Amino acid sequence: MALLNPSLPHTQAFLPLRLSATPSKQTSPLLWTTLSSYPFKPLSRRMKHARCEAVADIKAEPLVEGEGEEEEEDHKVLMGPSSEEERRGERVVADYDWTQEWYPLYLTNNVPDDAPLGLSVFDKQLVLFKDPNGVFHCFEDRCPHRLAKLSEGQLIDGKLECLYHGWQFKGDGKCVKIPQLPADAKIPRSACLKSYEVKESQGVVWVWMSPKTPPNVNKLPWFENFARPGFQDVSTIHELPYDHSILLENLMDPAHIPISHDRTDWTAKREDAQPLHFEVTERTDRGFAGWWGKEQEGSLPNFLRFEAPCVLQNNREMVDKDGQKHYFTGLFLCRPTGQGKSMLIVRFGGTKRSPLAKLFPKWYFHQNACKVFEQDMGFLSSQNEVLLKEKVPTKELYLNLKSSDTWVAEYRKWMDKVGHGMPYHFGHSTISLPKEPAVVEHAPAGLIAGQSASNPAKGGTGTMHAPNLANRYFRHVIHCKGCSTVVKAFEAWKNALSAVAIAFAALSILVSGRQWKTLLLGSAALCSAGAYACSSAIALNTTNFIRTHRRL
Repeated sequence: MALLNPSLPHTQAFLPLRLSATPSKQTSPLLWTTLSSYPFKPLSRRMKHARCEAVADIKAEPLVEGEGEEEEEDHKVLMGPSSEEERRGERVVADYDWTQEWYPLYLTNNVPDDAPLGLSVFDKQLVLFKDPNGVFHCFEDRCPHRLAKLSEGQLIDGKLECLYHGWQFKGDGKCVKIPQLPADAKIPRSACLKSYEVKESQGVVWVWMSPKTPPNVNKLPWFENFARPGFQDVSTIHELPYDHSILLENLMDPAHIPISHDRTDWTAKREDAQPLHFEVTERTDRGFAGWWGKEQEGSLPNFLRFEAPCVLQNNREMVDKDGQKHYFTGLFLCRPTGQGKSMLIVRFGGTKRSPLAKLFPKWYFHQNACKVFEQDMGFLSSQNEVLLKEKVPTKELYLNLKSSDTWVAEYRKWMDKVGHGMPYHFGHSTISLPKEPAVVEHAPAGLIAGQSASNPAKGGTGTMHAPNLANRYFRHVIHCKGCSTVVKAFEAWKNALSAVAIAFAALSILVSGRQWKTLLLGSAALCSAGAYACSSAIALNTTNFIRTHRRL
């Protein structure tokens, strides 16, 4: 998906957000000479043989004529060491604990008002709900009685009730009702829930994953542009079937947009694929930042910042003909939801919006975003499978190009620094595999929590859908109040128009006047066309994606 914006041209999608110690673009010359001046270590034998189609043996072999020249040519186009420590083969390790971070749980306006919501961060199962005062509460998704998932329960008078035996819990996690207790018995003190601190900020609910360490409010992300006067954004949320590190790697890869998303909007065209220029201006234990641009532009107008644990922003500033500065942002908030799974909140916006974008409803942009992720989904899922199968660092598998893969290499090298503090990771030079195999849930709890009060079976709209991440409905619509409402409305209109069309057609048979027959049949045709349009809109929100290629 990377940097594609369904509502803004690519050239107006990015701007600097929180730029403490932000580099100056005046000191950002094209980095072609900078990168080409790096000294490189020779490629490993494994990397050499990756170029040879029929060579499987990776034992040391004598150099053959021309091999040195091939390596030298490779050094001109492939990424090399980015630091003195890397050139010396030393590993830099940062102090990092994945639990002592804020993770984006959900868009605030999509959290159900009348039902609990089942979520996860890595392998930790959480339940989120909102009390009658609008205050968010988050607990371990486990009833202390018999371990039933509380996200399968319901809210009664602001209390969270387990649907197994009816135990009820207040917002502080204390149990206040056990129907099976005798009248003279007290509720055990141990009948309480493990709680997690949550905060709402700029339209997103965040969770602090350490129940022992007090939350560090200084780590809670704040995005300057979203607080600017006149800033408007289109925000969507998506569930995706691949690891969050692969998702982030894809999002910080602008080079794939012209190919993967050819003609998806007005600007992505495969014939525009070209070399890119990058300049890394900041590296810290918590991420990296820098400028990038297209070779044809001759400048680096876009600013990218990655910040631990999973926040990525692409930003751009533009000055209009009246001298007024406008800010544009592509913000990606990723949440690891388990092995081979992730959740993504996408927010595109700016202080100036195209008048054309105002003509389309929000749900249209949401579905366009779904299409973009679907275009990436197949090969990102297969990439996930290869990493798990090969069980080696990415430098043994990737051929990273200077002209397009700078951010990808930076991200995997950052994982080398902090991966020891994660449940599992795939770094540039290091890996740590999951200690436990992934759990496959045959009846995922809280999958449609927004409808659980009225439809406890959690089967979607009636019985139309079965849980399936290949289906757009389950990747996005069930997590989006706006799109869920739209699907229900189209369903109601389709049924009503179909019924009216049948009635008009029946009346046309009964009446004798030619004019009345014509009028009734014309009305029936119009109603049928309307029902077909509603059916098409429903299909747009519930489709299984099938990739098609534009023929050149």
